[in-house]
Formats: sequence, C-alpha cells, structure tokens
Amino acid sequence: MTGTRVLVLNSGSSSLKYQLLDMRDSRRLAVGLVERIGEETSRLRHTPVADGTARESTGAVPDHDAALKAVAAELARDGLGLDSSELAAIGHRVVHGGRRFTEPTVIDDAVLAEIERLIPVAPLHNPANLTGIRTARTLRPDLPQVAVFDTAFHTTMPEPAARYAIDVETADAHRIRRYGFHGTSHAYVSRETARLLGRAPEDVNVIVLHLGNGASASAVRGGRCVETSMGLTPLEGLVMGTRSGDTDPAVVFHLMRVGGMSADEIDDLLNKRSGLVGLCGDNDMREIRRRIDEGDERAKLAFDIYIHRLKKYIGAYYAVLGRVDAVTFTAGVGENAAPVREAAVAGLAELGIVVDGERNAERADGPRLISPAHARVAVAVVPTDEEREIAAQTYALVEKND
Repeated sequence: MTGTRVLVLNSGSSSLKYQLLDMRDSRRLAVGLVERIGEETSRLRHTPVADGTARESTGAVPDHDAALKAVAAELARDGLGLDSSELAAIGHRVVHGGRRFTEPTVIDDAVLAEIERLIPVAPLHNPANLTGIRTARTLRPDLPQVAVFDTAFHTTMPEPAARYAIDVETADAHRIRRYGFHGTSHAYVSRETARLLGRAPEDVNVIVLHLGNGASASAVRGGRCVETSMGLTPLEGLVMGTRSGDTDPAVVFHLMRVGGMSADEIDDLLNKRSGLVGLCGDNDMREIRRRIDEGDERAKLAFDIYIHRLKKYIGAYYAVLGRVDAVTFTAGVGENAAPVREAAVAGLAELGIVVDGERNAERADGPRLISPAHARVAVAVVPTDEEREIAAQTYALVEKND
C-alpha cells in the first residue's frame, strides 16, 4: 500500500458529508457537505483545509452518484482527486451492522447483501449508506472500501444488557435486541477521556454522554461498552431533539386503539415530532435557553424533562459500572451547552460528580476537565471526531491486509 490518504463518506438520505485525511498525522486535507440531494436547491460546501476558504455551489444534484462526482471534481481542483495514487481507501459510516459486524469490514458483495438485509431495523439509515457505498465502488472499483459500523462498539454488551425481556424465540426470529448507536463517537470519546486523564483505556471506567440532536449515553468499562441507552433503533433512551426516547410501549397501542393512528403516523410522531420539539416547539438548545431566560414555562419544562432523563441515566450507569472515573460530555449540545452540563450533574456531589462553575463556563476547542481539581470523579468535555475515528479504523484495516 503506497497511499496514506483516506476519504470518509457519511451518506444520509439527502446528504453526503465527507472528509479527506492524511493518515501519516491524521491531518484533514478537505471537508465538505452536499445537502438536499434530489432537489433543485442542492448545495455543495467544500473547504480545502490548506486554504481554509470554503467554496459553495448551488443547483440540482439529482442523486448520490452525481453528488460524489461533484465532490470528486472539487477535490481534483485542489490536487486531491479520487484518482490519486495517494488515496489508500474509502471509509463509509454504516449505521446498523447487526450482530455480525463487530469491527471494521472490507466491503464485498456479501457484506453489501448483509447491510441490505438489515434495512428493516435501520430503514432511515442503511439504504442511504448503501447508496454511498455503491456509488464509491463504481468510481473507484480498484480501491478498498471499508464499512465502519455505528453498532460495532456496543457488541461487547453482555446479554443481560443487550436482551429485551420478551419471548426469546420471537426476539431471535426478528433480530430484536439492543444494538446501540453512535458507537464510533463513544469509542473515540471514551479513549480520548482516558488520554486526558493520563491513563490507559483499559484502566478507566467512563460514562459518555453524546448529546446532539440525537443523543445517547454509554457505560464503558476498561475500553469496552457494557451498556448503552439506544436499543433496537435510535429511538430508545434519552430525550432528543425530535425523538421521545424511553416511552411505555403501550403508548403505541393506546394511540392505535384510542387515537386511531396508524403505525406510520406513530412512527412519525415518536421520531420526528417528539423530544424537545414535541415538548416546546424547538429542538435547538440555544433557543430553548433563550426562551427560559425570558420566562417561557413551556421551554423550562422541556429542559427539565431533558435533564431529568439525563441525570437518571448517569445514576443508572454509575450503578452498572460500580466505579466511575469520568463522566464525559460530547457532541453539539454536550460540547457547547454549559447549562446542560451544570444541570445534569447538579445534586450528584455524594457520588463525587461535580463541576467547577468557572471551568464549565469557559469556551475551549480541545478536550478539557470541568470538574474541580482532585475531584473523585472527573467531569470532562471531549469534542467527538467520528470522521477521524472512521479514517483511523479504515486505514488500520487496509494496512493490516496489505
């Protein structure tokens, strides 16, 4: 293998995020996003890191094939084209890998078929991931393509954590179990937390709180996930931007029988019209905090419900781990919303979990501790970097196989 560059692709249903990295020093060479694929108002925003100046273009991008070709053209303008011999591999984020895929996997036809077979348990994500993979394979059929699965990090969960308490035969027949998501983020952040503490990941127990529009928590013991909040789908767990998180399953039956709603309508309700947006009409934490400051009671209740669920998971995962070395906040809300961090740990001093007000309020780009010096449990903020994690796992695999 002569090349040292990895292109990371994250294909959504109507978007394509990408980064090109040089794995000699994990340096980003270019980043970008194609939005509104399939619409007349598609937009491509591309930033070559050496220059730092973003280039934007708008116009119809009919499909992912056209989107990736447009990305390739932008990269070529910077001397970073997909035909370069420096490109070692393309790494793809794949949301659902089921029980079979527990680590990064070189993609072949059999792998593609299995990802497709998992569509019923990831109908919003796996089809888009497949489209990106097929397009990339067409453009560079000679290049290793690697799938990095969101679910892989959570496959170390023991059966008591991974099983639902329903009939075993029925569960197995329909692949019903707790898979977890955001795995690349939880893996990266738990490892970086250990680095921040100056310890080996194998020696550290961490509660990771990935708080973005989608949100999940994990309990990581010695570098291995032992519990996570999302389940069969990304709907379970914490209150999120538009998702309900934990809900009594009988709510579904009640809405069918009493509300006359169809399965699709309830799916839409719980995934797109619930969570913060369902509680107060906003899913932007900055806007919610602004409304709270103005005395908006509905926004305050939404915030309080969000925090209550979050705090409940922190306590539960403390019990699961037995010993906690750090609680780490990450992703958009976790990294930027100081009031969320402060409220989430308020009242947990008896568990050794407290934040220092000044440290918590400070703005900083890199990993940092926001707990007082000599605190029994470190409280940290660690920016997540899923693309760098995908690139690292991709490069390590193709280097091993070379």
